[in-house]
Amino acid sequence: MALLSTGEFARASGLTRKALRLYDELGLLPPARVDPGTGYRCYEPAQLERARLVAWLRQLGMPLAAIRVVLVLPSADAAAKRTLGSFLISYLSGKDIDMTAAANEPLAIRYAVRTDIGLVREDNEDAAYAGGRLLAVADGMGGHAHGEVASATVIEALRPLDVAVPSSELLNALDHAVRRAGGTLRDMAAADPSRSGMGTTLTALLWSGSQLGLVHIGDTRAYLVRDGEVFQITRDHTLVQALLDDGKITEDEVASHPKRMLLLRALDAHHDFEPDLELREAQAGDRYLLSSDGLHATVDVDAIANVLLTVADPDDAAAALIKLAIDGGGPDNVTCIVADVVAA
Repeated sequence: MALLSTGEFARASGLTRKALRLYDELGLLPPARVDPGTGYRCYEPAQLERARLVAWLRQLGMPLAAIRVVLVLPSADAAAKRTLGSFLISYLSGKDIDMTAAANEPLAIRYAVRTDIGLVREDNEDAAYAGGRLLAVADGMGGHAHGEVASATVIEALRPLDVAVPSSELLNALDHAVRRAGGTLRDMAAADPSRSGMGTTLTALLWSGSQLGLVHIGDTRAYLVRDGEVFQITRDHTLVQALLDDGKITEDEVASHPKRMLLLRALDAHHDFEPDLELREAQAGDRYLLSSDGLHATVDVDAIANVLLTVADPDDAAAALIKLAIDGGGPDNVTCIVADVVAA
């Protein structure tokens, strides 16, 4: 069977290329083959099961050292199998639980939102919402204030979800709200042809108990900070990301690519693109960043990670990230929501 490129393997496994490099270095997921000339790594399709297990256990907060132990468990270790099996059954049963940590401490989120028009744009087409159960960032497009309308429309469609939504309904609720917003955009464009080019990106998180639903479309982003590591948990729906995933360009070429701003998916008046929907597990100590592309298109990801790891207060962290974007020239609107999962 043909080997998979890093991009193909990343898409199939749900891991980022950065995570694959890390897990290779730690010996958790070494590639099947490394080209001696280019350094490109390839994986066997049979490695996907192991990759998905690693990704899933990391999302649940299992330390890397513990994951290494799980991966090397002998097949005859019945006790270990029963322990891990019981854990998986409990988690996958989808039971509604309060947002509790291992010590049964109730959890809450401490959050802050900041937005800035930047130094170039005349209008701020970003929109955001931050509440006790819902965080959302949208970046509108379309010019002549139509981008503002589009981003505000999708945020308003999500706002009613900031209530006690059962965990079993998180993804359905998000999907329904986004589709409703898309229908509204199409109706607005039909009534006013000047709005035919309006659209927006969206990244949102919705909490219920210890579970959270993620909806994402476009190039706004969500990052997770856990155990001293920073992970991008959304994948940009852009041409350069697709080229990068396919190994056709390198990460160093992304910033200078002439079509780096070209979106492949967004909520707009002419298409019915499917958003990414994902159910995740939260735990005390997590930190989440939701941001518009005015941040990551200007600020290096390592600088973003440094702020997230070193600035303790969410509002100070959001302000520091905005400042980095402005200091970088502020060519676009920039919006950041920083939220910490804490013991209530």
